[in-house]
Amino acid sequence: MKDELRYIGEKIQENKDIIAKSVLQNLDENLNRELRLLSLPNEELFDFNAELVYIIGSVLLPEENKEEVKQHFLSWGSRAGQAATDMNVSLTATLQYVSNFRSVIWDIFTEELEERHFAAITMLDVSKIIDPMLETVSFEIGRQFESHNKEMVSIAYSALEELSVPVVPIYEGLAVIPIVGEIDTHRAKLIMETALSQGSTLDLDYIILDVSGVLMIDTMVADQIFHIVQSLRLSGIKTIITGIRPEIAQTMVSLGLEFRSITTQSTLKNALHLLGYGKLDEQ
Repeated sequence: MKDELRYIGEKIQENKDIIAKSVLQNLDENLNRELRLLSLPNEELFDFNAELVYIIGSVLLPEENKEEVKQHFLSWGSRAGQAATDMNVSLTATLQYVSNFRSVIWDIFTEELEERHFAAITMLDVSKIIDPMLETVSFEIGRQFESHNKEMVSIAYSALEELSVPVVPIYEGLAVIPIVGEIDTHRAKLIMETALSQGSTLDLDYIILDVSGVLMIDTMVADQIFHIVQSLRLSGIKTIITGIRPEIAQTMVSLGLEFRSITTQSTLKNALHLLGYGKLDEQ
């Protein structure tokens, strides 16, 4: 049995160029079109294919260290996954591409089987050795895609966070931070960090926190606002809170929440008037 496995392994390695070329020729129309759109050089794909074919042959050789060979499969899968994500090739197309290796190799050795060079049990043993290794490649490719997707989500989330705390300079030394949505501990920290950073960069004296877009101010939210105001005060920036709606004010009173130590105004317009910018309409 070992001699037969060695023969097949060596035959795969000897014919790696033929198999690598057949993999490219065996692509279905959709996958072929996707790769063509990316203008991938056939020579690079051919060399990459030949490398995997050679590794597949190695796993059938009795003298090869199976763990070392497995690491070669993992390395190939990792590089394939990274290349696919970098070039925006879909996971489906990438896995389909890998499956072509199995199909092409079996097509070649079906002819050997028909010529009675090998017993069916030998081909079954070959399958039991090769298939798990190709599954290892697919697993590693999937892991690379998952890692890439997590990175993209993290980047998108960071960009969204930045957009969720816009600092809008309206006069020299004065900026407005309109807050929309819920304020949790994480977002409060982001507001604080952004306000302190932009306050220093823009050399602000005042920041108006407009909370008209905050749906609910409970004990936790009020505490977060206090911390933001206190941190800004310590850095020399005065804060005015605007936009506390009447229904929220009633809820705050019922909860015993007070903003006595913080300057508040009902509207942004009133806050600007308080600071000497513009005039209130004459009644």
